[in-house]
Amino acid sequence: MAGSQVTAHPDIAAARLSPEVYRANFADVHPPLEADQAVVEANRCYFCYDAPCVEACPTGIDIPGFIRKIATGNVDGAGLRILEENIFGGSCARVCPTEILCEAACVRTEQQGKPIAIGALQRYATDPTLAAAVHPFTRALSTGRRVAVVGGGPAGLACAHRLAMLGHDVTVFEARERLGGLNEYGIAEYKVADHFARAEVDFVLAVGGIAVRTGVALGRDLSLADLRGDYDAVFLGMGLAGVKALECEGEELQGVFNAVDYIERLRQAADFATLPIGRRIVVIGGGNTAIDIAVQAKRLGAEDVTLVYRRTAEAMSATGHEQEFAQTNGVRIKHSAQPVRLTGRDGGVAEAVFEYTATQGGRLVGTGEIFALPADMVFKAIGQVFVADPLAEGGSSLLALANGRIRVDADGKTSLDKVWAGGDCIAGGQDLTVQAVEDGKRAALAIHRSLAG
Repeated sequence: MAGSQVTAHPDIAAARLSPEVYRANFADVHPPLEADQAVVEANRCYFCYDAPCVEACPTGIDIPGFIRKIATGNVDGAGLRILEENIFGGSCARVCPTEILCEAACVRTEQQGKPIAIGALQRYATDPTLAAAVHPFTRALSTGRRVAVVGGGPAGLACAHRLAMLGHDVTVFEARERLGGLNEYGIAEYKVADHFARAEVDFVLAVGGIAVRTGVALGRDLSLADLRGDYDAVFLGMGLAGVKALECEGEELQGVFNAVDYIERLRQAADFATLPIGRRIVVIGGGNTAIDIAVQAKRLGAEDVTLVYRRTAEAMSATGHEQEFAQTNGVRIKHSAQPVRLTGRDGGVAEAVFEYTATQGGRLVGTGEIFALPADMVFKAIGQVFVADPLAEGGSSLLALANGRIRVDADGKTSLDKVWAGGDCIAGGQDLTVQAVEDGKRAALAIHRSLAG
């Protein structure tokens, strides 16, 4: 990773804050609803027939149905109704951009300017079910059919869970030490706090019938041909393993980080005080990862954090809610500027130079106007890419690709017999946890039909 070794820079230091401040800064950003709050909010719902919020939910949760159960005191029933459609309903309640999905479609907004707090109600309903001693789902009798799942993130585990419920024997292969994917490694700590992602994985596996092999990577430790030979079906949910480069001068300087790598380090840290952070931070990018690293840098003790995006605010993939959250946390956002070069001093980054941009004839162009931002650390968050190398044999890919990702049909079926795929690694996806869960569930049902037929 470029810049992974931080030099002895006087403005880069660990333990900038007290233990109490670290705990407060990385605690759950949205405290759960109390029982009386949940009932009041649930009773605001119109319980619409053909509810637009259901249509807006990628996993098709019966939103009016579970909210009605909360309103009538049946919280366990509400949690079960959610998890039947979205086994990762707990994490989705925390990280899903409800403001552009279900809540954006809520008819209450037209009358009161405020939608039902669907995400908060979903968390209220699912948390007790996830913590219950008795698992709510029962595994069917074993069919004797074996399925390999590559990737232990939301797509892979949603697929594994549904297949296991249907009686198939599943083995999950995960390259990292822990399951969970982005929920474990790539989302801001304050969104999924207190090791919730690990508890949710344990809940998913508790249905039974799912074996796990961590530290095993496709293309390094096993091949797709091996899996197709040893298993009746294969599901690929590997996510996006590559990180886009800035492709500008100075990218190799010390103190220049891939944002996803630093967030992973933060997520796995036993003590936030061990993480070095500069006084002056520049983040380059416009998505949720850029927002997450910018806010977390501020909460680690950085004094000045500036996020720079090459296009306008409306073009950012981070939602308006996320942009506002960053700004209220002390992050300055500059739009319409692209990186030109990073300059250094004594081997470490010292300044990020940008050029203002404009759109001409539908194309983004530089205006020639230059400005510079002092920086002790620079975080690159301009996107991730799918790495197809593990799928190749003899120098060519075994699967058809589209736009650099795996091409699939409506059921998640790839161009290769016995192989399905879902999540961020497939073409045309939304790169959202909730969409990955739906991809895994849909592929599992298609695999089940194939094995039964």
